[in-house]
Amino acid sequence: MTKDLKFQSHSQVTTCVSEDGGLKDFWIPDYILLSESRVNKPSYIPASPVVVFVNSRSGGQLGGELLISYQTLLNKNQVFDLSENAPNKVLRELYCNIEKLKRSGDSLAPEIQRRLRVIVAGGDGTAGWILGAIADLNLAQPPPVATVPLGTGNNLPYAFGWGKKNPGTDVKSVKMFLDQVRHAKEMKVDSWHVLMRMKVPRDGVPYLELPHAFHEVQRVSQSDALDQEGYRTFRGGFWNYFSMGMDAQVSYGFHKERKLHPEKFKNQAANQSAYAKLTLSQGWFWASLSHPSSSNIAQLAKIWIMRKPGHWEVLSVPPTIRSIICLNLPSFSGGLNPWGIPSRRRLRVKEWTHPYVDDGFLEVVGFRNAWHGAVLYAPSGHGTRLAQARGIRFEFHKGATDHTFMRMDGEPWKQPLPKENDTVTIEISCFGQVKILATGNYPSKSVNDPSTPRTPNDNEHDSDDEEVYEDRGKFGAASSFKLPEDFHISQVS
Repeated sequence: MTKDLKFQSHSQVTTCVSEDGGLKDFWIPDYILLSESRVNKPSYIPASPVVVFVNSRSGGQLGGELLISYQTLLNKNQVFDLSENAPNKVLRELYCNIEKLKRSGDSLAPEIQRRLRVIVAGGDGTAGWILGAIADLNLAQPPPVATVPLGTGNNLPYAFGWGKKNPGTDVKSVKMFLDQVRHAKEMKVDSWHVLMRMKVPRDGVPYLELPHAFHEVQRVSQSDALDQEGYRTFRGGFWNYFSMGMDAQVSYGFHKERKLHPEKFKNQAANQSAYAKLTLSQGWFWASLSHPSSSNIAQLAKIWIMRKPGHWEVLSVPPTIRSIICLNLPSFSGGLNPWGIPSRRRLRVKEWTHPYVDDGFLEVVGFRNAWHGAVLYAPSGHGTRLAQARGIRFEFHKGATDHTFMRMDGEPWKQPLPKENDTVTIEISCFGQVKILATGNYPSKSVNDPSTPRTPNDNEHDSDDEEVYEDRGKFGAASSFKLPEDFHISQVS
């Protein structure tokens, strides 16, 4: 391979171009990756060095096959199987070694740091895991992330042009993907933190299995009355969506069944078929007949939104809404856009803006039943638009049901609700940004991109969605995505 290398000088930086497709442009030498390795500096600077994380359990056999292809093409020490390597540890050690080399005067280390890109292959939960690990490092130059769609919905890859179908895993396909990564565009994306407080009995809750993005934290302040009364606080985060109700219950059923019978979920088509069957069997097409009104969002929780900094308003949710989605990216349930494109009139009346992935706003959408969700397949279909918000707060009190279902970026859980005179509180707030790589034609738009359309079509028919407001005080904001020590890759899609 090395004998085919040719060198070109660009702005006093030597970049390697090889006749086999430029794989050396992605290569990272061992001494950068491994702190105890002997310095063996190459005679070129890779144009687009990558660190690759593969969830070998994703996509049936595809994850394992993809891992082998990347290890064949690149330095094995820059390709990591997430079933064996925790990304937060890998990235921390890499950046610590880079800083050490920079202090010693190494000229390649700062170039690797400046040009580094991260590839993650897995489902939406896996992508969120990597984004969280990068956010935790608080780097001055965080690497941008490219996502390989190995999951079922693949909403995050689709939002940035990487597709929603499982990719080819052969060497040729991987080379093509690497070339896309080399030329991909960096986009900043809002990070949304979730702070949840709930009172948990000393003997615990039997079915409380929060997703990996959540971890328990100590009290927020010494004078916090809720902490003193035995409440526990959990923190987590998402980049695509947070949802509650109908869709999360279907997803929870799917994950539970897949955990019990993994042999039935070997490919994307089988997974999507299982989703459809669960939606049907759970009765969501005729929700008003098969589900009690106590499962409606308006009866489950009181919801506040923050449209302006520091100003909370009560959100009026129609009584028939059984699913609510807080959306950051225009991609949900396999690439569908629940918010759609509001007309000029609707934007003017509601004082909404065009949805961007970096504007500090979430789009809040509701659905009545599965038939309502099916309208998303129509060209101008959308859910019931409820609000655009800088922050959202859910407050649950004792009611007719003792649980509901929630989901963040593809990871669902069964959420216990109060049985006594206590409260479960969930607050969502924007906290920083991450960088994601985009390629080709992608639906995500940036507020800073001059090519982003500012004037939507005026021929869309909108339903009347009313809102009622009330002042409310702020609750707080989460600040970390750290994972629990006993976290395992099997928990992630």
